[in-house]
Amino acid sequence: MHILRTGASVLIVIALAACGDDVSPPDVPFMSHGDAYETKPDLARVEHEMPLSAQDLMKLTPANLATLSQEQVDQVYARLTAGPIPDGAYNGAFFFADGGGARRLSELLGGLKGLAVNFKIDKLETIGQMLWKGKVFYRDQRLLRNMIQDRKLLKLVVDDPDGLPKTDIPGRKILGLFQDDAWLLFPAKLYCGQSLLDSRRESIIIDYAFNDEIAGYRERPDFLAGRRGLRIRDEIRMVRPGFYLGRAYMGHVFLLNFTLYNEDVAESQGAAFKAGGGVDEDCWPGGQTPGRLAAAGR
Repeated sequence: MHILRTGASVLIVIALAACGDDVSPPDVPFMSHGDAYETKPDLARVEHEMPLSAQDLMKLTPANLATLSQEQVDQVYARLTAGPIPDGAYNGAFFFADGGGARRLSELLGGLKGLAVNFKIDKLETIGQMLWKGKVFYRDQRLLRNMIQDRKLLKLVVDDPDGLPKTDIPGRKILGLFQDDAWLLFPAKLYCGQSLLDSRRESIIIDYAFNDEIAGYRERPDFLAGRRGLRIRDEIRMVRPGFYLGRAYMGHVFLLNFTLYNEDVAESQGAAFKAGGGVDEDCWPGGQTPGRLAAAGR
């Protein structure tokens, strides 16, 4: 019974879905603000006065985004457009930024309680990242599944673990020879929709609410992310080709940030993007000129 409870707790960490190197914050502009909510700048003004050029966006990485405060991450996200709906496997990493989401709870509690909450969040971040390896997009079907590392403990709380579909984790090889793989769990629907942070333009929505309608659904553990579980809803926008910044919500409560990265797409399309090449937009880009175009004088 204890093992089952432990396994269920681990799966909750996954459903809410970076090394030791010292990473510096990216050299991109941010609008100043205070600690109080009323001091936070309007996101339309941030984009108007400090648009992010293609060159600025090339400076952003999954690692250095995780060094920013939540307000800075929000300012980055607001200056992005959705870009094209991805296709294929993307490596994932998630992070709790200071001043927002689950990390905000520890700051509000303060003292020993806040320290304890902060320690638990760090532990969740470590355990979750060991298990959650990213997402696989099925663009034509407008569906998605999450890559979950195969662990013996999880087999106790997964329906028919031996029959689970698997996929190779991009860039992960054991001893440089054998490709590491992951289970495909937590299916979701893909569509364009309103951002819960910035309604000026659409984001790509990853919706788990009716995941039980998707072929291959397994009651355990897939229900955890759906409407009878934690009611997870993700949204993502493109930083540059092959690289997306995401936000995870439980209901309408913001929890954490995550990044998705596909090295092949980034390498094949990065140079053209940096030179000012166009990007397909599957979602409504809004009335305000996207930052990378405004910065180029277009």
